[in-house]
Amino acid sequence: MDQKILINKAETSGIIAFDLLKYKPTVEIVELDIKDHLFMGMIVKEKEFKESITAVDFSVYNEKAVAIVCSTDAIIPPWALMMLMEKLSPYTVYADLNNAETILLDLWKRRLMYADLKSYRNQKVVVRAGTDYDPSLYLLAAGLLKPFVKTLMYGEIGLPKVIFKN
Repeated sequence: MDQKILINKAETSGIIAFDLLKYKPTVEIVELDIKDHLFMGMIVKEKEFKESITAVDFSVYNEKAVAIVCSTDAIIPPWALMMLMEKLSPYTVYADLNNAETILLDLWKRRLMYADLKSYRNQKVVVRAGTDYDPSLYLLAAGLLKPFVKTLMYGEIGLPKVIFKN
């Protein structure tokens, strides 16, 4: 009887997968609402603001990323943010005046920008598709990989969409 040997073309293609999920930050991101430290929840009064943030146990932010937000329409002077950061800095790994989703994206992009991509040099690389990834991650990945790779693709190894070939 004639036997056919099946060959996995995806395995033999030499295509390497680049998975954005590998670079997703694992740090916990928490929000700190400045409103809780404002006079009547609306006004920055220096004395009251200092007293309020002095009473906070900032160790709860240890090893976390902090998204500093203000849920009211208050005007926050820069010095108030600086005072807040002075209290946070011994504990937090990262803090910014943004919501948690934006902080996650910023940290994700940082991890991509500082990634060692030399192993992709002169390789055929497919950036894996993911439905819940921000499109700006694909934009960044393409820009970072282009100087290294021989071929850049999108999708999955078995059925990639070719973006460019060198």
